[in-house]
Amino acid sequence: MPDTGQTAVLDRAGLDALVAALTADGRTVVGPTVRDGAVVLAELDGADALPWGWGTELEAGRYRLVRRDDGAAFAHTSGPQSWKSFLHPQREKLWDVDRDAAGELTVRPARNEPPSYAFLGVRPCDLRAIAIQDRVLAGGHFRDDGYAERRSGAFLIAAECTEPGATCFCVSMGSGPAADAGFDLALTELIDTGGHRFLVRAGSAEGARILDRVPSEKGDTTTSDAARSAVDAARDRMGRAMPPMDLRALLGASPEAERWDDVAARCLTCGNCTMVCPTCFCTTTEEVTDLTGDHAERWQRWDSCFDLDFSYLHGGPVRASARSRYRQWLTHKLSTWHDQFDSTGCVGCGRCITWCPVGIDITEEVNALAEEARS
Repeated sequence: MPDTGQTAVLDRAGLDALVAALTADGRTVVGPTVRDGAVVLAELDGADALPWGWGTELEAGRYRLVRRDDGAAFAHTSGPQSWKSFLHPQREKLWDVDRDAAGELTVRPARNEPPSYAFLGVRPCDLRAIAIQDRVLAGGHFRDDGYAERRSGAFLIAAECTEPGATCFCVSMGSGPAADAGFDLALTELIDTGGHRFLVRAGSAEGARILDRVPSEKGDTTTSDAARSAVDAARDRMGRAMPPMDLRALLGASPEAERWDDVAARCLTCGNCTMVCPTCFCTTTEEVTDLTGDHAERWQRWDSCFDLDFSYLHGGPVRASARSRYRQWLTHKLSTWHDQFDSTGCVGCGRCITWCPVGIDITEEVNALAEEARS
């Protein structure tokens, strides 16, 4: 999706007009809002629902909302959800079947017409995650038609990062803090002597068409330079980093590393890391019936490689220990993902660090494996 070169400057009213224009086109606008002590993703009826004046404090196993004095809308970091909750939902009915009195079966696909989504405030790391899931779920050998249908109509509005969190490491994964591809529109929020405003870049013809319908000022060099400087400054303030080496080779060569025992002693195998990860895609299927035995349904739901039954074969699970399950997750994410999908499976969003109940830090574990490999 190439950058068209078209830029504009919006104020808060212009951002609200953008939401209104997308809604008028029949799109369901989803973006960040504050609920239950966190920034969550939900349907928006206007820009007023954005988390104006809220920021976040993050650490391993810790997440807190904090008030800001500047009224920024996008000064928070990633919350517990990612956009896969909408494109690749946690639970989805695939089909149902009924048996009539004569014993004839009627099978009906359960998939309805998908919403036409507009995602507002997609971080660059999450843009990369969506691109990765596109390859896995829409472009691979085993296409997920539901994902492909929802994704084909999605309009993506990126929000470049100017306030990285303590658990962010997108720079070392090459996925941020600037939005360089994969968006229809990209916003950079600025609050300085020039006021509170948003530089907007169009990244597609559809993005340019929507932008033309929104009251705005023409983009100027001063604002563009200020936006670039704000994003560049964020690049130097990342809270975490992966070691600067070939992670694919490191993980591929470390199946017997002693560090796996150390992390296994702390890991609860709860699967939180896979649930909050924007690229983890594993599912299982369930078939349920009613008490009459004449109606049945098949559902698809998220699954996790930390689940003991995930690798179950006749006789028991292949990966019975916490060591083997954590090793499977991390090695797949950073190494064997390349073999399947020609890229890493990690975008450096830091969610797995923040939402791990015991504070396991993926960057700390990989750095420890690197140190062990050098010794």
